[in-house]
Amino acid sequence: MSSALTDLFPYPIVQAPMAGGVSVPQLAAAVSEAGGLGFLAAGYKTADGMYQEIKQIRGLTGRPFGVNLFMPQPEHAETGAVEVYAHQLAGEAAWYETELGDPDSGRDDGYDAKLAVLLDDPVPVASFHFGVPSVEALASLRRAGTLTLVTATTAEEALAVERAGADAVIVQGLEAGGHQGTHRDIQENDGSGIGLLALIAQVREAVSLPLVAAGGLMRGSQIAAVLAAGASAAQLGTAFLATPESGAHAVHKQALTDPLYVRTELTRAFSGRPARGLVNRFLREHGPYAPAAYPEVHHLTAPLRKAAAKAGDPQGMALWAGQGHRLARELPAAELVEVLLAELSDAGTALSGRLDGGEGR
Repeated sequence: MSSALTDLFPYPIVQAPMAGGVSVPQLAAAVSEAGGLGFLAAGYKTADGMYQEIKQIRGLTGRPFGVNLFMPQPEHAETGAVEVYAHQLAGEAAWYETELGDPDSGRDDGYDAKLAVLLDDPVPVASFHFGVPSVEALASLRRAGTLTLVTATTAEEALAVERAGADAVIVQGLEAGGHQGTHRDIQENDGSGIGLLALIAQVREAVSLPLVAAGGLMRGSQIAAVLAAGASAAQLGTAFLATPESGAHAVHKQALTDPLYVRTELTRAFSGRPARGLVNRFLREHGPYAPAAYPEVHHLTAPLRKAAAKAGDPQGMALWAGQGHRLARELPAAELVEVLLAELSDAGTALSGRLDGGEGR
């Protein structure tokens, strides 16, 4: 990775930006203070809400951090499918004694206003999900002194990231929890994603950009594996979700290691876009019928998810989690970074030993 980026954080650990109130300033600051790169998630926040969190993290740490933005989404033609899904969810609304949300609550997530804030008051790193910013936007951020990362889930998407002028690409494997950062939401492609190690190899041969690997990473030995495969750093989300600094609901944290939840699936049930979560009742009952309509479905189900969380009912919540969720550890974020680094060192020592032993035969 270019020294401009690696110089920002001494250890190859990036805390994934998890929207919905998980990646709060306390979590991001703790990771940055420990030598990783902490991230704030601006998704689903207003521009002012994002700015207030940036001020908070600056009061907690003087070390570099990042801010993640969602790209605006194109219009969907099948508005009728959203209405049909709303009718299907009527029983959920009655059960949780709430109203369904307005699917037409906005498509751009305040992107332009948030970008304007980041240009007016630059942060060290900005990353983008669900698409690629314009060449002009990335160039403006670079002039402001901000390094830019963009998520890609295929080699073709990584090429688009490189052509746009980003500083690095976040290579997101199919194992990742939460939303897949595909640039185009094509329902026919559901379930056809690529595993992280295979994706790193493909992207490394396609582009010359530095790679940050993301997807199911929970242990230092896995970080060692992606570094050996060609990544310059590893991005971990679910691993930090269980930390006390995380803003995730306590029920969500507990579910990560609850034996009741044995697997994860990619689903459109909660947002209309493929996202990996623990398989619960809501996902099972509604996942097969949810339309490809983001953010309409996200807005539609928001009151249901909020009501389920308030009731402490994990069966109605979006329990986002990567495939490695059962390996979650309830450690303070700084301590988790230390443990990951120790595991990374041990993995390197073990590999070196294997190689040395091979040379002696």
